[in-house]
Amino acid sequence: MTEKTNDDDKHAVEDGRRPLRPGEVLRTAREEFTDLTGLHAESVSRFERTGDGWALEVEVLELERVPDTMSLMASYEVTLDGDGHLTGYRRLRRYERGRADPSRRG
Repeated sequence: MTEKTNDDDKHAVEDGRRPLRPGEVLRTAREEFTDLTGLHAESVSRFERTGDGWALEVEVLELERVPDTMSLMASYEVTLDGDGHLTGYRRLRRYERGRADPSRRG
């Protein structure tokens, strides 16, 4: 499998830097998100390269309850620049841990 290169990768090489690896971007994003919000990403449900950086969707525990299936979770969209640094985040939805997304029928 070959990895696509884009302008950010080309500029990084020209500047003497190596292109960021997805794992590095993910670790940095999770650390910066936690530093800013105090919330810990339990999982990442979306991770993709965008034209000018990266976009992630992370699932976090917002409110712990007993039983655990009643805890409130949230999905956050996290955006990063081409260097892998967080540029913004927003909450997309909140849900109980034990609840599945409603199915959509055509």
